[in-house]
Amino acid sequence: MQALRTRAATMEWTPWMIIGLGALLRLLLLAMKPPHFDEGINGWFVDQMVKNGFYKYDPTNYHGPLHFYILFISQTLFGRNLWALRIPVVLASIFCIHLTMRFEPFVGKTASRWAALAMAVSPAFVFYGRYSIHEIWLVMFSMFFILGLLGLWKFGTAKYLWCVGMGFFGMVLTKETYIIHVGCALIAFAVAWVSHLITRAENTTRAKQTWTYADLALVIAVGLAAIVFFYSGTFFNWAGLKGLYSTFSAWFETGHKGNGHEKPWHYWLELIGIYEQPLAIALIACALCQFFRDISIRYLAIYGVGTLMGYSIVSYKTPWCIISITWPLLFLFGAALLLIPERSRRIGYAVAGGVLALSLLLSLRLNFFRATTDTEKYVYVQTYNDIYKLTEPLLELARKDPTKYQLVGHMIRESAYPLPWILGDFTRVGYYEKANMPSKLDADFLVVQDDKIATVEPKLQGSYYTMPFTIRPYQDTSKLYLSANVFKDYFRGRVPDFVGRAPKP
Repeated sequence: MQALRTRAATMEWTPWMIIGLGALLRLLLLAMKPPHFDEGINGWFVDQMVKNGFYKYDPTNYHGPLHFYILFISQTLFGRNLWALRIPVVLASIFCIHLTMRFEPFVGKTASRWAALAMAVSPAFVFYGRYSIHEIWLVMFSMFFILGLLGLWKFGTAKYLWCVGMGFFGMVLTKETYIIHVGCALIAFAVAWVSHLITRAENTTRAKQTWTYADLALVIAVGLAAIVFFYSGTFFNWAGLKGLYSTFSAWFETGHKGNGHEKPWHYWLELIGIYEQPLAIALIACALCQFFRDISIRYLAIYGVGTLMGYSIVSYKTPWCIISITWPLLFLFGAALLLIPERSRRIGYAVAGGVLALSLLLSLRLNFFRATTDTEKYVYVQTYNDIYKLTEPLLELARKDPTKYQLVGHMIRESAYPLPWILGDFTRVGYYEKANMPSKLDADFLVVQDDKIATVEPKLQGSYYTMPFTIRPYQDTSKLYLSANVFKDYFRGRVPDFVGRAPKP
């Protein structure tokens, strides 16, 4: 007991407090908002893995296979629910806060901890750390990659060689935009060297490399094995390996055209100005990067700005990419304090604390009060709470009586995601797009796109409770029909809104 007390007394609790705050913000009320459109698609892909026995990689999907296998494991262990879908990403997001503090040998304790705290409370890092999408994996692996490069330069050990390998191959397994991060990381070395020639920096001498060629061969072998294993669909889809290079032709075309997601070049700066004040300060600090004495801080500034420029050139922009773009800049927010004369540094700490307090308030407002509000720029193609009009009574019936998983449902509309994943346990739900229609239109529940209502209603014979139904923005609205015979207990005292034509004798 005394040993535990001594250890607790000597342990530094600040890192754990930062991680704890980040974990609380990411885990609290995790399932409070309905699954995003992309989450529904990702969950549906996992369902197809269960059905087919492997994930069939599609290079036009613009995402690597790793995320789907992680979700498959999570759903297998914890069931098909929103917590199981999101918890892997939440854990990765929390780990990234820890990983930020692993940069301490390169940027110092002050910069690394302020960066970690900024990440812990950032509206973007919290918001997209609560979404089951690929982006946080790209953040994590790119952090490993850069950590490894800096570590090889300063220490030259095999540990950092593994960080480089794990980071690089992890990015390849995650998203095609890894090419931007790798390219910017390499270019940043050359620019950092020019920066050193202009104004001499410290810690520029490359350490003696203590890893061996056997270490390098093992890192490459493990990475290539992972690439082959996942891209080949666990050896069931060897054609998937071609997607490693064919994905870029499709991605370059989409990135240039935008395909409905085109944004102006200053889009990321706009988001930073609205939500991410620490990053705005970091960008100012980047302009002063020649005043930083340590080459690692200069390198992170150059790499961060280069990545921001690279993503700004691409027309196709979605807001969640901001977390993989801007994480290096968080260190500049912390490092900016080092530019303040020591006699005035307490004032700097107070200002930085105030900025992070504002960031926390914005994060709380966004994540817990406006998580589905269209006017928030981070809320993008988010599913509306309207889907609860269907899912709450339907899932409640199924929980009380598992035979209700056999209820018949018709989704007569374009792109009903995330409903195919949410209703994946209901075995008799059909999805009908364009001119397709079920042979018998009456069902226990229907979702009918507005332009199909005039075709559907004259053919219905049952009685239904109806209500307007909108799944997500940027698509036609629908009408929801719930059979009065099936849902009468849920709508006690309410008269059916629609009564169909009686069948002819």
